[in-house]
Amino acid sequence: MAKEGADMTEETEFMIDKNVRKESEGVEPSGNAKEMRAVILAGFGGLNKLRVTKKAMPEPQDGEVKIRVKACGLNFLDLMVRQGTIDNPPKPPLVPGFECSGIVESVGENTMGFEIGDRVMAFVNYNAWAEVVCAPVDFVYKMPGEMTFTEAAGFLLNFVAAYMMLFEVANLREGMSVLVHSAGGGVGQAVAQLCSTVPNVTVFGIASCFKHAAIRESMTHLFDRNADYIQEVKKISPEGVDIVLDCLCGDNTGKSLSLLKPLGTYILYGASNMVTGETKSFFSLARSWWQVEKVNPIKLYEENKIIAGFSLLNLLFKQGKCSLVKSVMDRLLCLFQQRKIKPVVDSLWALEEVKEAMQRIHDRGNIGKLILDVEKSPTPLMASDSTETSEAGEEEEEPEGDNDSKERMPFIH
Repeated sequence: MAKEGADMTEETEFMIDKNVRKESEGVEPSGNAKEMRAVILAGFGGLNKLRVTKKAMPEPQDGEVKIRVKACGLNFLDLMVRQGTIDNPPKPPLVPGFECSGIVESVGENTMGFEIGDRVMAFVNYNAWAEVVCAPVDFVYKMPGEMTFTEAAGFLLNFVAAYMMLFEVANLREGMSVLVHSAGGGVGQAVAQLCSTVPNVTVFGIASCFKHAAIRESMTHLFDRNADYIQEVKKISPEGVDIVLDCLCGDNTGKSLSLLKPLGTYILYGASNMVTGETKSFFSLARSWWQVEKVNPIKLYEENKIIAGFSLLNLLFKQGKCSLVKSVMDRLLCLFQQRKIKPVVDSLWALEEVKEAMQRIHDRGNIGKLILDVEKSPTPLMASDSTETSEAGEEEEEPEGDNDSKERMPFIH
């Protein structure tokens, strides 16, 4: 009976806290609640390693702000983190996620530039998929008044990465041409919008056929990723292209290099071809590595071609380029306020729907960005997926034939 009473009290406190937050975005939750909801990755592997639970709420340290999270971005990189296919992943259990938006709830000592109630977006080195996040001020940016929390959560990683690859690495200029793989994804759509800010830039997009109708207007030319797009591009531009942005790796590396013009730049910023099944596949890793064309420096010298790599998170969290990223953000926010760029959002998901959202990314079904909406109520058919577990902590096996998840996706289009 005592246990039942404690459970009811805990549930009541959670409901009260949720209602208070819905009544006013800028009001700090009442009471002495020290716990929060968060997505936990219990170990590397499949979707059954994810669950939503309560954990201790963080408090800001010197130079940090505490953010009441409204929305979080979900990226293909998060899927690779879940599988453990990234280099030097942190030891689980951990809270995934690298970007979020919300309201400043408190500030640590010696923290300048932010006040309680500020609407902000932030890069975080994990821990984004939670109701509360603490982040150093170097990684936090104020949102424009007209930007929504959903847009902010879909802005940071995609647009900063796209901008820096195009303008900082490849030096995009008037009259140049760009080929972008995964053109229907969040980065691909950001690339297309940024290219439109430069006169006479030709954008070649590579994407699955079912996405073509939705993204055709954002590309100059659009090709099926499963077709011989190399020959199709060369029919239009026999010399090739100036810039290739590749998030796939594998056999696309050699194909992309063959399309580069003299003085052209190939940029690798991901390796999604390494992900095939739900869990880490050493066969896929080996195949992707084997298919990558071995680069001969002498050949690069003879053909006047440039190969580069780009990792925004390493730039921020390992190489200390916060000031450079901030200058890029200033330029991007100006473009946003001029209505020249805007995040393309595929769909909104509750924290409890994180498994379905991640499956959608795995299936390459998204057009634009997937967003975790912290205050969204889960769809009843999905509500138990990320919370109900067996005594062993594993996901309960679903009955065969339950393959209708694509028909109950909570799209916002």
